[in-house]
Amino acid sequence: MTKGVQTKVIVVTGFLFMLMNCGQQSIPKYTISHGGIIRGDSTKKEIALVFTGGDYSDGGWHIRFVLEQKMITASFFFTGDFYRNKENEALVKQLIDDGHYLGPHSDKHLLYCSWENRDSLLVTREEFVRDMLDNYKELQRFEIAKEKARFYIPPYEWYNDTISHWSDEMGLTLINMTPGTISHTDYTIPTMHNYRDSKTIYQNILDYEQNNPNGLNGFFLLIHIGTHPERTDKLYQYLQPLLENLIERRYHFRRIDEMITA
Repeated sequence: MTKGVQTKVIVVTGFLFMLMNCGQQSIPKYTISHGGIIRGDSTKKEIALVFTGGDYSDGGWHIRFVLEQKMITASFFFTGDFYRNKENEALVKQLIDDGHYLGPHSDKHLLYCSWENRDSLLVTREEFVRDMLDNYKELQRFEIAKEKARFYIPPYEWYNDTISHWSDEMGLTLINMTPGTISHTDYTIPTMHNYRDSKTIYQNILDYEQNNPNGLNGFFLLIHIGTHPERTDKLYQYLQPLLENLIERRYHFRRIDEMITA
């Protein structure tokens, strides 16, 4: 082989290697569980605040005010019953005007699969599809098309591989809260065995961030927009100090559709 030929081989090989590296770097680093995305890119100091709602909305206006003050956009996932409740109409419209992402959380907050045996379905495919389409009908009343709200969080934050597959068939992207913190236990009331007070939950989030190598990078941090009246200790009341603390730790907040490519 001549020197000229050797040079060409080296250049082409290096070019291909560079292309391969560029392609690898562009692939998002998502965490998948049972077919659903449960965490964004853990190498980036980005957090998606996600709020779910069904029966209660008592924290809605407080949450909206705090996000506005901090100039943060978040993602809200509501049931069809939540959207059709006239008492929530003004709040929903304001969240849309503020630029937040709004998506579905099932129409009737169905339990998709057994708590004891996750592989055991409690709904048929037809029931799943109809329930989701009914949820989208309510979104359409607020001029939110399905194409603009393809990300959704399953009811009870509980699902399995079959539900993820059915979601794919509908052109939807199933996401779920990132495990690790106990933020989702803000729904509990004092009579429950798994009750956690909000101060404990708040501190748990900060401790997790500090003690884990990737902190809260790429986290989908879930908080309920409202809780049962018997829970007088509301986690959303800690939202402002939580955001201030995380901003101080140099986190940026993104809508879910900004963190994930469907």
